[in-house]
Amino acid sequence: MLLKDILYKVAIESVKGTTEMMSSGIKFDSRQVGAGDIFVAIRGTLSDGHAFIDTAIQKGASAIVCETMPDVLQSNITYVKVKSANSALAFMSANFYENPSQSLKLVGITGTNGKTTVASLLYQLFRKAGYKVGLLSTVKIMIDSTEHKATHTTPDSLTINSYLREMVAAGVDYCFMEVSSHGVHQKRTEGLTFAGGIFTNLSHDHLDYHASFAEYRDVKKLFFDQLPKTAFALVNTDDKNGTVMLQNTSARKITYALKSYADYRAQILENQLSGLLLKINDNEVWVRLIGTFNAYNLLAIYGTAVELGLDSFEVLRLMSELESVSGRFQFVVSDSNVTAIVDYAHTPDALENVLKTINDIRTKNEQLITVVGCGGDRDTTKRPVMADIASSLSTKLILTSDNPRSEHADDIIAQMEAGVQAQHQRRTIAITDRRQAIKVACQLANPNDIILIAGKGHETYQEIKGVRHDFDDMQIVREYLIQLNK
Repeated sequence: MLLKDILYKVAIESVKGTTEMMSSGIKFDSRQVGAGDIFVAIRGTLSDGHAFIDTAIQKGASAIVCETMPDVLQSNITYVKVKSANSALAFMSANFYENPSQSLKLVGITGTNGKTTVASLLYQLFRKAGYKVGLLSTVKIMIDSTEHKATHTTPDSLTINSYLREMVAAGVDYCFMEVSSHGVHQKRTEGLTFAGGIFTNLSHDHLDYHASFAEYRDVKKLFFDQLPKTAFALVNTDDKNGTVMLQNTSARKITYALKSYADYRAQILENQLSGLLLKINDNEVWVRLIGTFNAYNLLAIYGTAVELGLDSFEVLRLMSELESVSGRFQFVVSDSNVTAIVDYAHTPDALENVLKTINDIRTKNEQLITVVGCGGDRDTTKRPVMADIASSLSTKLILTSDNPRSEHADDIIAQMEAGVQAQHQRRTIAITDRRQAIKVACQLANPNDIILIAGKGHETYQEIKGVRHDFDDMQIVREYLIQLNK
């Protein structure tokens, strides 16, 4: 493809050299550059791509896209100075892969909690409806029935467009995509054409990356600001930030809620471990998911499906067949009737939602034993808050490691312990080894008790000092529950 065609819609400040040249690919990692590639110099949090321009040229790059021109320019290389390299990469990626998002209906889901559940269940529902469907999620990437491993909530622009191109080639009709605040802030979603956007909720998270909660909120809002007028914007108005998301969007404004007036409303009629009985816009439906948080997720799914043209009664029928997402309120029951629940809840709001859901269902004659930790190298302010919530809403609490990454797990646990109020300290213990913590929780459990293992959900590893070790909460708790039965 000609360089000038790849640069379509990019905010260019100056060009040195010709754009009437064929380019074989786009790279933003100098180690991957090959002959005839365009190298985009991205300023990252750990390194600056501008420092690797010479390396990229030595490896065969024929064009450089950068925010600052090098001091010395080579005569056989084309240099393109842009306002934002991240934005340039997004538009270039879309152009290089022939703007695949325009050839299917792409829906983005953003918010603190619920993104994975909503995206994954929409994928399930539309496949059950007979469509070919794509999924870009934290858990996995699906091109209809073909699975790929996911590495980020929102992949880089090249990866997104590459997968979307594959989806178009496979005949995919709809794609549901998680949109993280990092992804929006780093402009990974620019250049994409969305048919719709969904806002789930907003609470304390990622304040290690964003300077303030207001910035975190405004980055989420930017996604809706950029939606075209042909798209829909579906927001949860029970969350006070829902209306904020709609302030400047050109998209069709649609709302959903459980507690307030909205275009799509639901009422919880029954909430049991076996499922939910919901009344959605005057029609009842039984679903296999549980909890108020899932009622919101299901309402978002219902609204999205209807807005995309599915029959409302058919949507309700398909919703009754949906199965829970891996690591999202996934549970197993032992022979002695101990229920173990694995959930990704890794924010204060998500943890509180899960614990309140369990407490709403249980009779209070059984124990609720919670095992939870906090990730290292992430927002430290939520650590005592999460421990306070867990200790207040659990019968027994075991604080343990999550993904400590470069930090010491004991230091993270100590910060969590600071949030445990005096009256809850006697029923709170700290066990650094996560496997041992799960084992002790199973040993403490009596028949009919409930164990919640929170924080890691679908993850099958534990990251310690830069090394990922095999670790699957569900697999481990199943192992100890089997031993409990013997």
